[in-house]
Amino acid sequence: MSRSVIVRYRVKPDAVDENVELVRAVYEELAATQPDGIRYSTYRVDDRTFVHVAVIEGAENPLDALVAFRAFSASISERCEEDPEAVRGEIVGSYASS
Repeated sequence: MSRSVIVRYRVKPDAVDENVELVRAVYEELAATQPDGIRYSTYRVDDRTFVHVAVIEGAENPLDALVAFRAFSASISERCEEDPEAVRGEIVGSYASS
């Protein structure tokens, strides 16, 4: 059974570049480790607002095992203008082409 988590937050103007670098580091580690059981994407919806979408298969979140994700998460409150809002979602439809 899968679960979806959507997180939205807005960073401070002087934290945008740092946030982008931390997010990219997570994707670099995901590419290197290629964990099973996760689909993950990050969107920048305006200059300072980001949305992360994770679809997780199983009980454990593979992101929790990543050093880069822990570094990203550890300083998120310092970078944010407003606290991250996390909600669970249910996939109604999804499409991916190869």
